Amino acid sequence: MKKIEHIGIAVKSLNDSNIIFEKLFGKAPYKQEVVESEGVKTSFFMNGPNKIELLEATNADSPIAKFIEKKGEGIHHIAFDVEDIYKEISRLKDEGFIVLNEIPKKGADNKLVAFLHPKSTNGVLIELCQEIA
Repeated sequence: MKKIEHIGIAVKSLNDSNIIFEKLFGKAPYKQEVVESEGVKTSFFMNGPNKIELLEATNADSPIAKFIEKKGEGIHHIAFDVEDIYKEISRLKDEGFIVLNEIPKKGADNKLVAFLHPKSTNGVLIELCQEIA
């Protein structure tokens, strides 16, 4: 793992949260997109070298909707930038982590992504991200 790629925050309203984070960082999100496979709309903010992803559910069955129903709004995951997501998935499985998707899928912001179950990471959902070339 090279660095923290971003911190994902689950929100009820992307529009309302964008206003809050625009005020916080003094600028608008640099990117917004829908990830149909995950049932989310996202906004990305840069603050220096740090990236924040806001996530709003697009349907009641999405992981974000379930997270908010259970825990409320807040930090949903920490994403790490990796050089080779396939090797990292294999390495982490060998280390005993529970990998939620052994085959990476296309995520937001031009990334291949895979997740580690919070049960194996002290209650924190971990996302692995690799830039799609």
